[in-house]
Amino acid sequence: MTAKTCIHPLFTNSLVFIFIITLLPCFLHAQGLKNTAFYETSTGTLGISVGAGGVSVGVGVGVGVGIGSAPAPEAPNYPPPPEPEPLIFENERLAVVYPVIHRFKKSITSDPHGITNTWVGPRICNYTGFYCDHPPDDNSLRALAGIDFNGYQLGAPTLDDFVDQLPDIAIFHANTNNFAGAISPKIAQLRYLYELDLSNNKFSGQFPMAVLGMDGLSFLDIRFNSFTGTVPAQIFTQPLDVLFINNNNFMQTLPANLGSTPVRYLTIANNRFVGPIPRSIGNASATLVEVLLLNNQLSGCLPYEIGLLRSATVFDAGNNLLTGPIPCSFGCLEKMELLNLAGNQLYGQIPEAVCALRNLVNLSLSDNYFTSVGPTCRNLIKNGVLNVNNNCIHGLPNQRSVGECSAFHPGSCPYPPSYSFSFIPCELPQSPPPRSIHSSKPSTTTAAFVSSHRSPPLPQSLKNKLN
Repeated sequence: MTAKTCIHPLFTNSLVFIFIITLLPCFLHAQGLKNTAFYETSTGTLGISVGAGGVSVGVGVGVGVGIGSAPAPEAPNYPPPPEPEPLIFENERLAVVYPVIHRFKKSITSDPHGITNTWVGPRICNYTGFYCDHPPDDNSLRALAGIDFNGYQLGAPTLDDFVDQLPDIAIFHANTNNFAGAISPKIAQLRYLYELDLSNNKFSGQFPMAVLGMDGLSFLDIRFNSFTGTVPAQIFTQPLDVLFINNNNFMQTLPANLGSTPVRYLTIANNRFVGPIPRSIGNASATLVEVLLLNNQLSGCLPYEIGLLRSATVFDAGNNLLTGPIPCSFGCLEKMELLNLAGNQLYGQIPEAVCALRNLVNLSLSDNYFTSVGPTCRNLIKNGVLNVNNNCIHGLPNQRSVGECSAFHPGSCPYPPSYSFSFIPCELPQSPPPRSIHSSKPSTTTAAFVSSHRSPPLPQSLKNKLN
């Protein structure tokens, strides 16, 4: 005969009761517990008897079941978390750039020196790499005026929506980082920006055309990147003091208006420029101090107008395809300290007027096809100022073989008939005074940095502008 189960009406619809009468007896039986168990409820007692024929449940009065435990304690009444302190900025101009900086911070993929750890809170002028000063239009407050990330090795896929969103920025230096992408055309909106150094990064694409409309820009350095294509001729009419575009992938003929540039320091080395050096270069005689054209594919003859660069201290056109004699006009380069024409296809006699330049520290003419030198030049060779190794000069050591010199076929120089390599556009002293040989290297700003990724020291004119 099957045992019957009696269920109190109060538990007819109770899920707890169903659990008790179906699963709990099995558990008790499996554990070898006593046949009867009692459980206190909030309103009475529940009794369960387990027998061979089934389960018998007896219920006391009450509603609700609590099995084997006391009522759950109430959750502790913790106070709510404090509200974050409000960001209080020095002024509205600094408040505007705060979200710009922190949006850029989130995009940074590499920060080996922990620079961005200091970019916390409303005191933006205390962030590492950020500098504040009075903006030109309001001397009563401070704004974010300069950023110097040089050498921080920060990485980010782009500078878009960062630099171009800093309305009061005047100086942005980011040499030796891992910034990439193209340069936003929106930087043309930065009315105070006058120094832009993006050198030694991973920028690519075309020349940043936006700088052409920035008349206040005086310092542009985009060397050691992967820019390609051509350099617009308009850049040589920009009112710049410094133009460094070396070590990219620019490939073109040098613009005919090269000499229109007002820059003092011009570096276009280590690209793929082709063709002749424009004769207009003489138009920059009052301003050009250093000219670095080395390691390109320039060809043709040296224009005599180079001799008009009376302010130049450095002229380097080494390792190109230049040919012809050295114009005697080079004897007018009275301030020249470093003159490098090595690694070309120049020939003929080395002008004595060039060797008589009093400020020369280094005259490098090696790896050409010169055939003779005069006594003044021989004196420079003796003193280690002039290097003529690997030429065709009879009687000097370390020259090319006779066969190699005989096989050389000089190129022609298609200049107008009035042109003459003997033309001297200045008055040379009849008998130059004894020349003192300098033992120190030339005091140059850019020449030592062509093969270096580091930023060169600023010219004194720019230092004065910063002070």
